[in-house]
Amino acid sequence: MSKKKDRRETTPPLSKSALRRQREREQRLETILGAAQTLFAADGYHKASMEKIADTAEVSVGTLYFYFKNKEDLLVKLLGQIGFDLRNMLGSAFKNADLSLAGIREAGRIFFEDFCPNHPENIAIFFRESVGQGEVVEAHRKKIFDKLIDDVCQALMRVCENQGGRFQSDLSAEVMATSIMGMFERLAYHNLIWQDRSAELKTIGQDAIDFIIGGIERLVR
Repeated sequence: MSKKKDRRETTPPLSKSALRRQREREQRLETILGAAQTLFAADGYHKASMEKIADTAEVSVGTLYFYFKNKEDLLVKLLGQIGFDLRNMLGSAFKNADLSLAGIREAGRIFFEDFCPNHPENIAIFFRESVGQGEVVEAHRKKIFDKLIDDVCQALMRVCENQGGRFQSDLSAEVMATSIMGMFERLAYHNLIWQDRSAELKTIGQDAIDFIIGGIERLVR
């Protein structure tokens, strides 16, 4: 064990040229992901070929396949980034709300007033282009939604406990969390993908959150 530790400690740092190549690889990866994100959202997943993604990213098709084995792999990577960003935004709202319903309200505001209008490409990919794209993608979507629902569920239980109450049943928090994420998804899809009502998202979000808060209060004894 000590020998391994010694080898790690004596590993020489990367040279400047190696660091430069590492930065270039990371930048190239981000460029490819950005190109795929734009094309998936604008043209649709099926119409966005690997050749077109490579051309938009200004890399060779061979370089694109060096980073991703296929288009499905690209979509899964994008979904992971979108899911991480969304969980991070909503999770921060829950944590900063001092275990009150204000955290639920703030999370809703962030989703409708920050995430939706500022990340329309992510909305299109997450709620439209990733649907029905095979078992691998669907499993990844489910994993992300399960985590989001669990985040909301845990937040609801903490709020309930902090307020000295209890839910109507053992399933109440899970039912509410699933309903909240389902409502967020449907409202985003209906008002940003089916039609452009981005200018009204603030009002839509306020109505949705008022509805959600009322439901939470109804189920908490």
